[in-house]
Amino acid sequence: MTALPLVFDAPRRGLPQRHLADLTVAERAEAVAALGEKPFRAKQLSHHYFSRLTVDPATMTDIPEASRQRLVDELMPSLLTQVKVVDCDGGTTRKTLWRAHDGTLVESVLMRYPDRATLCISSQAGCGMACPFCATGQGGLTRNLSTAEIVDQVRAAAAVMRDGLLPGPDGTPAPGRLSNIVFMGMGEPLANYKRVLAAVRRITDPAPAGLGISQRSVTVSTVGLAPAIRKLADEGLQVRLAVSLHTPDDELRDELVPVNNRWSVDEVLRAARYYADRTGRRVSIEYALIRDINDQPWRADLLAERLREHLGRLVHVNVIPLNPTPGSKWDASPKPVEREFVRRVNAGGVACTVRDTRGQEIAAACGQLAAEG
Repeated sequence: MTALPLVFDAPRRGLPQRHLADLTVAERAEAVAALGEKPFRAKQLSHHYFSRLTVDPATMTDIPEASRQRLVDELMPSLLTQVKVVDCDGGTTRKTLWRAHDGTLVESVLMRYPDRATLCISSQAGCGMACPFCATGQGGLTRNLSTAEIVDQVRAAAAVMRDGLLPGPDGTPAPGRLSNIVFMGMGEPLANYKRVLAAVRRITDPAPAGLGISQRSVTVSTVGLAPAIRKLADEGLQVRLAVSLHTPDDELRDELVPVNNRWSVDEVLRAARYYADRTGRRVSIEYALIRDINDQPWRADLLAERLREHLGRLVHVNVIPLNPTPGSKWDASPKPVEREFVRRVNAGGVACTVRDTRGQEIAAACGQLAAEG
């Protein structure tokens, strides 16, 4: 199929050297042995990285001092350097700008709620999907991130939560636990399929093999790469799928989500149904509501009709008020229009709510990530 290279293309261009988080448990043991060390050192290294959330050799006192630095240099090379941190919402929303080994910039956003802490992570530097209302898409694709670069965003955020650097429910900094991961940062996750899949496994494997976050607390988003959706459905995972649909008709979606020229709305929704059937998990439909573009009552009715036809009750619509981006000609729909849109979708038999939007004032909300230094 001619479409597959776009879906599964994952060149090594620009990627960092091999890292512990790139490797399976068996591969870690082999890598350690290749360095002349006992294979069990791999489990010790994994414990430090995935359980203790550290890459500092000085803290690895269970490993002989003569071996620590070499093991860290070879299997825990520096991946992401923190460039800038900005926050809002009383400190409970925190955006971090990271610089990779080659100068590539990416962003992640940590959001603490009373009952959970969610991290929005990037899977690529930039994005090649070219959705015109998204700041990331307007900047184009720089490169894929490695598995370890993806995982390291999660490790760093887990350490922030453990160390109590974000305010808790009472407004004062307090230790907490990173509970939810959403692949909704920079990039199209399913266009970096192999590395994103490996990252999901590292994030969800029990410690010390991985970070031990529940699969059901991980969401992978896509603009609708139908073959990759089907492939993900067959992986035996319990992660949630979120499809950025944004309109139920092909004519407008060809403009808003250019990849629709390759996979139509019907093809995407059939793939989503396959995912729901294989996993038993409800699919999320993301719908950025844009003033006078996709917010008409007839589109709300058509959205409900098509989702009901393809997915039945195995779907939920997240309406997202469009977040402003520099130079964009589009704006969010007025609140009365938004309320009527949500009402009509619900009336059409499909669950629909408005997503809580955070981080607008620091360009950390959906569609705003642009990795500007």
